[in-house]
Amino acid sequence: MLDKIFGTIQKYHMLEKGETAVCGLSGGADSVCLLLALRELAPRLGITVEAIHVNHCLRGEESDRDEEFCRDLCRRLQVPFTAVRCDVKSFAQENGLSTEEAARELRYKAFAENSAGKKLATAHNAGDDLETALLNLTRGTALRGMCGIPPVRGSIIRPLLAVTRREIEGFLNQRQQPFVTDSTNLSNDYTRNKLRHIVIPALEEINGSVIETSVRSFEAMREENALIEELTDQAWAKCRQGDSLVGLDQFHKVIRRRCIARLLAERSLPYSYERLIQAEQLCEKGGKICLSGDLFLVGEPGRLSLKQLTNEPLPYLEKELAIGENCLFQGKILLCEEVDRDEMEKICSVHKKLTIQFLDHDKIRGRAVLRSRKFGDRIRLAGRDHSSSIKKLINEFIPPDRRSTLHFIEDAQGTIFAEGLGVSQSAAPDQSSKRLLKITVVNL
Repeated sequence: MLDKIFGTIQKYHMLEKGETAVCGLSGGADSVCLLLALRELAPRLGITVEAIHVNHCLRGEESDRDEEFCRDLCRRLQVPFTAVRCDVKSFAQENGLSTEEAARELRYKAFAENSAGKKLATAHNAGDDLETALLNLTRGTALRGMCGIPPVRGSIIRPLLAVTRREIEGFLNQRQQPFVTDSTNLSNDYTRNKLRHIVIPALEEINGSVIETSVRSFEAMREENALIEELTDQAWAKCRQGDSLVGLDQFHKVIRRRCIARLLAERSLPYSYERLIQAEQLCEKGGKICLSGDLFLVGEPGRLSLKQLTNEPLPYLEKELAIGENCLFQGKILLCEEVDRDEMEKICSVHKKLTIQFLDHDKIRGRAVLRSRKFGDRIRLAGRDHSSSIKKLINEFIPPDRRSTLHFIEDAQGTIFAEGLGVSQSAAPDQSSKRLLKITVVNL
């Protein structure tokens, strides 16, 4: 087993000659095995070994027993020892965390404070790795989550990640080395314990070597994930422009989503698979997603940006549509002209994308009003057999920077013109149309 641990350390470059490994020592079988293994491998690795114990003060006398056991063990092994006590219950209540979450947060805080400039070795083994992957799977995850526990994360190393619990217990039995048992590990009240005591034994009935085979599976997935990360690094370097990603559309969707995840993670913004899909669609169709308060993810074709946007509603503007120039917004006019059918056909043959639109003057019912956008707008566009939400159409077809100054025309029956979207079926010209209104939007 020592050779397996040494191989893991070498493979992932966990420790270099002259470094110090601080072993997280709980007193349980895994951490005691880690301490003994590192101490025995120290001459071969050219390292020094220390230990730290975090007393969560959750189990009364049992917690104090564990701390004293660790202190005595390190004294016998002549390993420098540090003990840290923390009030997990109070911290959990003050921060709205579960006991598990609070204990982990305080534990790693103590680890970080007492291993600065050194490597922190934790005793996660192959069984823990499988539990983590299963836990991530039940909560929902992609490839990165299915890779289990990373062998190295910053200054944290996991030398036992390829070792099974059976191997650990066999190693300790050979050395007649006792260890302590945390009574909470025997209960199924915690999610991990259910996986450990119920789910994994059920999997072992199907494949008695499931933990051993999972080690190889995770190694393969980590290698594939590393390749994807390398490609993501390249895309990130090419597309990153401040708080924006530009040109993501030229990369595979897997790479696009990882770049988006990085952009959000940099600002400590949570995300899910569904949120990444939504963000990716913004790059294609435009639109925005509120992430937090006034912070939005804003998309337009080829670009995705984090922006602070005000949610204050724009004032509603309205005036009677006049022949000639109509002005609702600064720097922009809507030109309305009366034309005949021949002129419409000539113009349409030139302006094939129809930046100019035409209304049948005789189909307009009542007063024609030029206005800005308003809540609940709908339109049945010419050629369609159903009405659509204008909000939905805008999110699909209009870039975010153009949405606040769109023109709309309505008559007594509803919206008959929507800038950038088209005219309604009710006012669209047909073969019998004679008097037409030519609508042109001009940016000054």
